[in-house]
Amino acid sequence: MKAVSIFISLLFTTTGFVFSQRIAPPKPIGPIPTAAQSRWQQLEYYAFVHFGMNTFTDHEWGEGRAPAADFNPTQFDAEQWARVVKDAGMKGIIITAKHHDGFCLWPSATTEYSVKNSKWRGGKGDVLKDLSAACKKYGLKFGVYISPWDRNHPLYGTPKYNRIYKEQWHEILTNYGDVFETWLDGANDNKKRMVYDFDGFFGTIRKYQPNAIIFSDAGPDIRWVGNEKGMAGETNWATRDNDGSFPGFADEKALNVGDENGTSWIPTECDVSIRPGWFYHAEEDGKVKTVVQLLDIYYGSVGRSCNLLLNIGVDRRGLVNEADAKRLIEFRNALNEEFKTNLAHGKITATNVRGKSKAYAADKILDGDARTYWATDDGVTTGSLELDFGKDVEFNRFMVQENIELGQRVKKFSVQVLDGKGWKTIAEQTTIGYKRILRFPKVRTRKLRFVIEDAKACPTITNIEVFDAPETR
Repeated sequence: MKAVSIFISLLFTTTGFVFSQRIAPPKPIGPIPTAAQSRWQQLEYYAFVHFGMNTFTDHEWGEGRAPAADFNPTQFDAEQWARVVKDAGMKGIIITAKHHDGFCLWPSATTEYSVKNSKWRGGKGDVLKDLSAACKKYGLKFGVYISPWDRNHPLYGTPKYNRIYKEQWHEILTNYGDVFETWLDGANDNKKRMVYDFDGFFGTIRKYQPNAIIFSDAGPDIRWVGNEKGMAGETNWATRDNDGSFPGFADEKALNVGDENGTSWIPTECDVSIRPGWFYHAEEDGKVKTVVQLLDIYYGSVGRSCNLLLNIGVDRRGLVNEADAKRLIEFRNALNEEFKTNLAHGKITATNVRGKSKAYAADKILDGDARTYWATDDGVTTGSLELDFGKDVEFNRFMVQENIELGQRVKKFSVQVLDGKGWKTIAEQTTIGYKRILRFPKVRTRKLRFVIEDAKACPTITNIEVFDAPETR
């Protein structure tokens, strides 16, 4: 009889477990990221490198008139770039393979204005070949920017130039291995206006590197933040209504915030230079951004669900300058201190759990697994999680992540702590997306409450972390 009772008990326990596991997950809402967009979002932080003829003419926007022979880095070392970028905690490098002056850093067959006619390595050098190899050696992603504006090419301004530009992408995308991101803008000549075949450009990229993310001001895969300060809006939707947008679209308000009910998933990339200019200028050696400034940019980009593209202007030697390298490492060390120890441990409960299933329970946000998440029942668009640390803790940073594979949902949330008078709100914000990080004055408490005040559909929260960052900055 005892054996039968145990069997029945196990049967009900097992049946209940299976039943709980069968609770259907939330259905995706709105547009959702592609696999390539999700992989891109997880990179978070990588380098832009401006290097080319402008480095040697001390210009930002060259006119394409300087002789190709002027390009001659005396100590060029792509591996030094890769080491600095790797040590700085960045995940990749996007190189300005051709800027507006039209000078190509690879021996392109489409123009004579390239490294093949420079003094560097007797015209036998290839910056892209060296850099792609260095990125591979150091485990970095390799990306490329080529400007559609070309102030040197004789066919620019005619329909035939569109074929030239596509061929330049063909050369790059078939000769240098995997390219994780292709970067182009809508730069155009005010006097010699060019009608760009953007659909053809995108098609060429898709044909030769179908997994590459395409950046332009308005997508198609990722969008510009709308400024060169590296700062996204406090509200930032990855979704956009992209009708009427195009590369060169420069509406900061629209790009900075996105559209709550947008029809396309086009997340934001924030570009900013570590110096005042994009190319290296010796006079700016003492004007490298401070660690405090870089931290502000980080919280305004990665901390608002964007990727940060931080520019380095490589100097005339062909090296990342010592001033930039030093600051990048200082910034990496500061980030390590900001997020040194995750304090989010303890007993966690939720006001609602989807189907009362363990598969969507509150503790899924603490398990370190990005694939699991807390979710509420359909139709429940408000709710809260309460974390009991088990003892008083001090903290001043709060990180939260949504499961964006199911769409971006949260419209408004707050963070509360328990003090002697009850629950006190210490931070309020709007969107979350892939990752949201909040900064606030240090608090001390035993209990924290994360409150979702409004959402487009049942929330899906995959991670919460809490940190006590240094207050010296």
